[in-house]
Amino acid sequence: MIDPILITVLQKRLEGISEEMGVVMRKTAYSPNIKERADYSCAIFDSDARLIAQAAAIPVHLGSMGFVAKPILEKYKSIWSDGDAIIVNSPRGEYGGTHLPDITLVTPVFHNIEGKEELKFIVANRAHHADVGGQVPGSLPGQSTEIYQEGLIIPPVRLFIQGEENSDVMELILENVRTPRERRGDLRAQYSSLLLGSRRLKDLLVDSTFTNSVESLIDALLDKSEEATRTKLKVIPDQIVSFHDYLDSDGITDNQVKIDCTLEVDNGDMIFDFTNSASQQVGNCNAPVSITTAGVYYVVRLITGKDVPTNEGCFRSISIKTSSNSVVNQSYDAPTSSANTETSQRIVDVVLGCVQKLDGLNIPRIAASQGTMNNVIIGNKDFTVYETIGGGSGATSLQNGTSAIHTHMTNTQNTPIEALELAYPLRVREYGIRDNSGGDPGTGFRGGDGIVRKIELMVDAKISLQTERRVLKPWGIDDGGAGKVGKNILYQLQEDGSYHEKTLPGKLSTQANKGDIIKIETPGGGGS
Repeated sequence: MIDPILITVLQKRLEGISEEMGVVMRKTAYSPNIKERADYSCAIFDSDARLIAQAAAIPVHLGSMGFVAKPILEKYKSIWSDGDAIIVNSPRGEYGGTHLPDITLVTPVFHNIEGKEELKFIVANRAHHADVGGQVPGSLPGQSTEIYQEGLIIPPVRLFIQGEENSDVMELILENVRTPRERRGDLRAQYSSLLLGSRRLKDLLVDSTFTNSVESLIDALLDKSEEATRTKLKVIPDQIVSFHDYLDSDGITDNQVKIDCTLEVDNGDMIFDFTNSASQQVGNCNAPVSITTAGVYYVVRLITGKDVPTNEGCFRSISIKTSSNSVVNQSYDAPTSSANTETSQRIVDVVLGCVQKLDGLNIPRIAASQGTMNNVIIGNKDFTVYETIGGGSGATSLQNGTSAIHTHMTNTQNTPIEALELAYPLRVREYGIRDNSGGDPGTGFRGGDGIVRKIELMVDAKISLQTERRVLKPWGIDDGGAGKVGKNILYQLQEDGSYHEKTLPGKLSTQANKGDIIKIETPGGGGS
């Protein structure tokens, strides 16, 4: 029998390596989006491409990154070398991508055994790059209708070969982006992170602490997570529940987009069925199945709690059904850019709506949080800045919602005003809490308030918005009130120094001029 203390020691070592990889990436990155907002995630897989550890970072990255290791392993296993790094961002097929600005690097970790190099681990990280080409700066157009408008699509190719940068691939990437110096710096930061992870894992393999083989300990760790998850889920009686909610629109039409989930609990197994969700849309809200999976996994981890180690074993009892060519499982050339940020949030709302209907689940009920990441992208040929803005979280059955915070599928920090103004030709005119935007309490608690962020342009630039909950309010629970919807306002500077106020839709790309001000009022959370 394997010592359970030894399993826990391995778990903490692996998690610590994941966290340290993230620190290296943040310290060496060029863009404020990575070094200030911390828009990145790191994970470790075993030689069978099973997720064994990850850092606590961006849920939409982490839940979807489990897809990326297996196809790369199958493609490169026979030709991989120490120091190689595979780059990929494609959300097509089984590559596990989300939207094109999220670029993943993957590298193998070998161990020399009797003169033979054997694959032992795979390390990976994913970071949001502020521009990857496409029709608008920032590569998140408000109204794209096909993936080709959203930037450079990168299938799995080697960006580093035996520790040397593959200049052909790097130059191909840099020729297709607006900010090549920043992109090169961020990609090199990602690679540095992987090298650190590789070194730490090689040290682990020769650590005399682990008297059992590391492989047997990993098997035991995954089984431990599976057993703990099933134990927690088996207290829920067998039943079927369902819930649905809507996106405001796909950005092209005014039609609301239905996300529907039916949840079946069967002796500790959970089957999430999204087949009644809307068909694929014209606009860019179509989610790869990796995003849908990430939303489900996130909620499952909320149910099972922090004491269960996060790895592949946590999800062995989870099944997900989708229809192809749908808003939760897009086709080959469908636009996906807002699915990563907006559709993912609504998937979480719907899955939370389901689990809260379950009899026998002893967790606090929660109202809808702001339900959007409030994506704001400002740029031209010389710079690109990407921001997500927090809002209000939903009240629970036990306490008030939290104000001015990122919720659910995003876990980034804000860009400090000083950093934003230092790096870009922008000036922050207002940044504060949007008072009384949270849902009123019924017999329970108040929803958290949103944020007001007002930014002045010091040069001409294009603004792109991908936002939600501008039409449909974040719902409350029981007799609690709904949170207020968000607002997007452009103040256009006139020749006489006055401003023309223009309300903008949830999703668009528009030209703005020097002196114009973009104001984002984010939604509050629902009350209870």
